[in-house]
Amino acid sequence: MRTARRLEHAGQDDLFGAAPTAAIEGLRYQRDFLSAQEEAGLLRLVQALPLKEMRYKEYTARRRGIGFGGSYDFDTNRLKPGAPLPEALHPLRAKVAAWCGVAATELTHMLIAEYQPGTPLGWHRDVPDFEDIAGVSLLGDAVMQFRPYVPGGPASDAGMVKYLVEPRSIYLLRGPARWAWQHAIAPTEGLRYSITLRTRRTTSRS
Repeated sequence: MRTARRLEHAGQDDLFGAAPTAAIEGLRYQRDFLSAQEEAGLLRLVQALPLKEMRYKEYTARRRGIGFGGSYDFDTNRLKPGAPLPEALHPLRAKVAAWCGVAATELTHMLIAEYQPGTPLGWHRDVPDFEDIAGVSLLGDAVMQFRPYVPGGPASDAGMVKYLVEPRSIYLLRGPARWAWQHAIAPTEGLRYSITLRTRRTTSRS
């Protein structure tokens, strides 16, 4: 069954994009960022890439992926140089950059991930080497979850917010949405691909 189009938040039905800043400052979302034709072209590109299981220290995730512009080593907690972005993906980077209000060259990192049915993404904040986080979704729905981040404190689902991320949509995590919240993806119901683009952080942050 397709993910429900409406999710309960603050006692009422709400859609991701109806008023995202009312719930999470710095969160931006747009449906139909891509046309169906653009999505089809990107699907052909990403499905032809050599996706591999993603490893985080001793943990191997269920999702497969490939990164460009950098490779994060979770054993040493360092960002290492990575393969350059293929030219075929430059138009997407340019379009995302324009939507985010940054230069295309500022989006230095791209991660493409495949979510087979039932694949989750656990609670996390992106590594501190990056600043803005933009995500484009292809093919399937996802339920994106947010909970407040408490530095040094125990994790808690209190205050959790859930939103539906639709195919061909884009979201941006900037400022408080990037640093004051953790996010996760609930197990997907169908095949889905995500393309995440990030800017580099120029000052230190924990």
